[in-house]
Amino acid sequence: MNFKDESKLDNPVWYSLSESHKEYAIDYSGSKFYHPDYCPFGGFIDAETTSSAANNYSKLCQNFFIVGEKPVIPNNLKIIDELVCLQMIIYDTIDLQYTDEIVKLEEEHLDDLMGLVKIVYPEYFKEKTADIGSYYGIYINNQLVAMTGERMKMDGFTEVSAVITHPDHTGKGYAKQLVAYTANAILKENSIPFLHVYEKNYGAIKLYEKLGFKTRTRMSFWNITT
Repeated sequence: MNFKDESKLDNPVWYSLSESHKEYAIDYSGSKFYHPDYCPFGGFIDAETTSSAANNYSKLCQNFFIVGEKPVIPNNLKIIDELVCLQMIIYDTIDLQYTDEIVKLEEEHLDDLMGLVKIVYPEYFKEKTADIGSYYGIYINNQLVAMTGERMKMDGFTEVSAVITHPDHTGKGYAKQLVAYTANAILKENSIPFLHVYEKNYGAIKLYEKLGFKTRTRMSFWNITT
């Protein structure tokens, strides 16, 4: 597959909200945020706008993330953490045999999906996050035990996200199958899969590397709260 211009991935929230996901954007003229029902993320091209933008967004969402360079924030807000992630990317189809049935998660699966999310990643996944991309899951004995889907999306690139396995079902290869399936589905749409993983989540990084993902850069997620 032909390599695409990766420079947009240096500012993934901004470009997602300027392109494929612009219908979910709150635009503060230099900073953009997802509507908080969908995703608590923001990005910017003009650092001077981040203080006012963060202040306005905090009235809608009291705990959120600005992704990329360190933002300027007003005195009434505080940065409580810098989550440094590896941004990883893959250009080639993943050759993997699926040993479990993979189900596309639809509206009728939403309660199962949200129930699993609340156990593992409640701070990142919001009420309508599943509306902004496709999600896939594995059921065992009528229980959703693992899921993966899509989050940020811009022209030519789609983020693999919400790689979640129920704590009682880890180590069974579910995440590997779901990440591969999701990435391959993205590639079939002529888009390039990328993902973000905490830089100290060594087990996940090793899994992604085995699947063929390569580290492109480091990306900071600045956790801001009132």
